[in-house]
Amino acid sequence: MKYIRLGTSGLVVSRLALGCMTFGDSVDALKWALGEEEAEPIFRQAVELGITFWDTANVYSFGSSEEIVGRAIKKYARREDIVLATKLFYPMHPGPGGSGTSRKAIMEQIDASLTRLGTDYVDLYQIHRLDSETPAEETMEALHDVVKAGKARYIGASSMLAWEFAKLQYTADLHGWTRFVSMQDQYNLLMREEEREMFGLLADQGVGSMPWSPLARGRLTRPWGEQTRRSETDPAYGRLFVEEESNRKIIEAVQSVARARGVSMATIALAWVLAHPVVSAPIIGASKPHHLADAAAALDITLTNEEITTLEEHYTPRLPTGMSAEDRPPAR
Repeated sequence: MKYIRLGTSGLVVSRLALGCMTFGDSVDALKWALGEEEAEPIFRQAVELGITFWDTANVYSFGSSEEIVGRAIKKYARREDIVLATKLFYPMHPGPGGSGTSRKAIMEQIDASLTRLGTDYVDLYQIHRLDSETPAEETMEALHDVVKAGKARYIGASSMLAWEFAKLQYTADLHGWTRFVSMQDQYNLLMREEEREMFGLLADQGVGSMPWSPLARGRLTRPWGEQTRRSETDPAYGRLFVEEESNRKIIEAVQSVARARGVSMATIALAWVLAHPVVSAPIIGASKPHHLADAAAALDITLTNEEITTLEEHYTPRLPTGMSAEDRPPAR
């Protein structure tokens, strides 16, 4: 495993992050989730590979993901060896404090997450989406207070427009509050819109990108037309990845480069993501042993200019996805 600082912060993370949305109770929005017993081999393999950056969220399986992750840390690692990240924003219960990033919600949800995780602190506390109904000053000061209370070491954000992220970061700077060190955004060969504005902003601000869905929910790991259980049952799948003709050509390009290299399509698609200089640690949502093995193999691949051109040449502009209220998990 390779390790890198998250942006220009002092936090060192494994070059791959274990995405823990995969683990938890099976609910309507996450019918493909793995229970605790099924998840154990994945946690063991992550530790063996040196993947010590683990990312979850309060809303994943409505808290059971955090519970499973907390127990896995105790069973397979030492707390100090794991860089633990979680998130808040989506509804956990009705009423004030159950969702959003108000002071009330932040103070309530960090304590609830720490209880489920069985720890005194998280290394990275992230706002899962922008709360447009809460003033930036309220959110950033509350996050600063969480850090000063020792409940989080660093803070990050996820999936918003570049100007929205800039506003939050400027608000922190203006008041001398804790700044974001990470942006968890959607970035893969089928969705490259972050290259237009967000990535330039991240480079300027010294913020590391933690791409979610770097393999496009698995679309980039198999030939065009093949389906998986997740693609057939995930309610967000159709909203995130519109089946455009250019997607077919991109997927075929990944297949061609992978065949020539003698590696999996997943390895090639991830090697392309890792090559971007602002990307610190793509988030790998593993549900089978070969998923982490294929991801780790990407760390040893340097794509040629010709291969990069082959992978990129068919991309067409599209509207960003994954930022709207439509992507919120349904209420329990």
